[in-house]
Amino acid sequence: MVSSPLAPRVVLLTGASSGIGLGSAALFAARGWRVGLVSRGPEGLAAAAALIERRSPGALTAWAVADVTDSEALAAAARAVAAALGPIDVWVNAAGNGVYGHFGDVSEAEFRRVTDVTYLGTVNGTRIALSHMRARDGGAIVNVCSAVVFHGVPLMTSYSGAKAAVRAFGQSLRIELRLAGSRVRVCTLFPPAINTPFFEHAVSHMGFPARPVPPVYRTEVAARGVYHCATGRGGESLLTGTVLAYTWLARLSPSLAGYLVSKSGFATELPCRGETRAPVCCLFETRRSGHSMHGPFVRLARGWSSQLWLAGMWRALRSGVRAAPGSRPARAPAGPDPAPDDSASPYRAASDSGR
Repeated sequence: MVSSPLAPRVVLLTGASSGIGLGSAALFAARGWRVGLVSRGPEGLAAAAALIERRSPGALTAWAVADVTDSEALAAAARAVAAALGPIDVWVNAAGNGVYGHFGDVSEAEFRRVTDVTYLGTVNGTRIALSHMRARDGGAIVNVCSAVVFHGVPLMTSYSGAKAAVRAFGQSLRIELRLAGSRVRVCTLFPPAINTPFFEHAVSHMGFPARPVPPVYRTEVAARGVYHCATGRGGESLLTGTVLAYTWLARLSPSLAGYLVSKSGFATELPCRGETRAPVCCLFETRRSGHSMHGPFVRLARGWSSQLWLAGMWRALRSGVRAAPGSRPARAPAGPDPAPDDSASPYRAASDSGR
């Protein structure tokens, strides 16, 4: 196990049974953190804890069942994690869901559920995290957002709106805490499309499962972004150069950005020839299988981010400048982790089909 210079520390992650939440939990554990896992289903949490402990023997984990839309249950889960592992230093809001389809085809209940989980679930998690961190006047809250906030994408009206709200919420809260003199940090992470089970689990009104808009990145890239936010200074973090280019395009020419999104979005979300995947929708129900940090688009996914690498180098340079004369500069965050192998998990994701 690789030890963190600040270990042992405690991180709690929501949405921890799959995708970015699970990938981030595995990375924190590998770097010596005590890891608290929160999700809706005990099956997924047990599988996540087993995967983490298999990869990082001796890792300390604890898990608690809670739906992020239920603030009382989430608060109880946080208390259980803190009792088992110690005071919570970092809280990661990674729970999210989605519905694909034209706005007119998305029911009011579906739209509300996406908003409740993706946005209000982040609000609930943040409120509870602050209740644990304010007394110690320290800690970090990481909100996993999305590049769609810089320009909404078609067929994802509920998700785009919810993530935009997450960003504005984080901006407002960050200033409030700064004005209050609080040392609790809030970081919002903007990843591009990540190869997670999100696309299989999302409701689709298109007659076939959704696909990510390329370029697609591995879950490990997003996990390193979460870790970078958790151990950094807060603020907003663009995970890849793709996201950076997207933000500048949306600022310089919103109409051009909208045109390009309309072309690429509809085209890439059509099914591949020979596509046979069946969705495992879990918008309202707790899934009992399909728990993995990876989705089916393995061959499309990139395992690196130049933007994240540069951010790590800049942090290392800043640390070196602040170091006392003659002292050894702090090391940059670790580079890309080796590609994971969760094939031993009974909840392995389906293989890429038709690609």
